Formats: sequence, C-alpha cells, structure tokens
Amino acid sequence: MSSRIGVAVMGAALFLYVVVAAWFAVLMFSAATPLSIAFGVGLIVIAVIGGWALVRELMFGFSADRLGRQLDGEGGMPEAPEALSPSGRLLREDVEPMIAQYTTAAAADADDWRARYRLGVVQEASGRRKDARASIREAIRLARVRP
Repeated sequence: MSSRIGVAVMGAALFLYVVVAAWFAVLMFSAATPLSIAFGVGLIVIAVIGGWALVRELMFGFSADRLGRQLDGEGGMPEAPEALSPSGRLLREDVEPMIAQYTTAAAADADDWRARYRLGVVQEASGRRKDARASIREAIRLARVRP
C-alpha cells in the first residue's frame, strides 16, 4: 500500500511540475526574445519527456501488479526460502540455484508469461533489479499476446 501512496505522490508532483513548466514556458514565449523562446521550448520538451516517462512507468506498474495478483491467485508465485537477509532479499548461497531453476523453466516454455514473471520475482528478490524489470516486461508482453 505504501508503494501506491508513493506513486500517487510522485505522480502528483510530476503533474504539478508539468503545469508550472507550461506556465513558465508561456511566460518565456511572451517575452519574445530568442533566449526566452529557447528556454520555453526546453521547458515544454522536458515536461513532455517527464510525462511520457511517468505514463510508461505507471503502465508497467499496473500491468505487473495485475499479473502478480493473477499468478498469486493461481498459487503460482515462487516459494521463498525460509532464510532471508534482514532486508528481505535472498541469501547469496540461495540466489544462483533459484535463478538457474527459474531461468531453465522460463527457457523451457518461452511463451509462458507465468514462468517469465516467476523469474522476474526471483531476480528482484536477489537484488537484480534490471534483469527483473526486463523479465517482468517480457511477461507483460507475453500475457498480451496469449493470456
């Protein structure tokens, strides 16, 4: 629940930034000097990029959450080992065997979004965030192709 509150706060902050940037851009355009027009264009470009990034991350988060709830409802989430680090991550000695197991399962059925999602969950728990996001993004793509 706290992550949803964080997303809402960051979304509201970015929306406020976009509104203020657009307002400043209009002020810059009204000054009608080459430098102020360039600043105005820069403000609009940065605001558009920020909005695009926010929408993209929200779509990823909602899709990943939907798939995670579905997989959990089916009882298909990976089992966590009994021993975890104080931060909730997998212990180093458990990481490689688990990742190898779930990587093999995902490779065995390349069209199964569930296997790819489980791999992403294990990668996230081991601290491999970039790999986890790529695996979950692939699971989202596969779920859209064949639910």
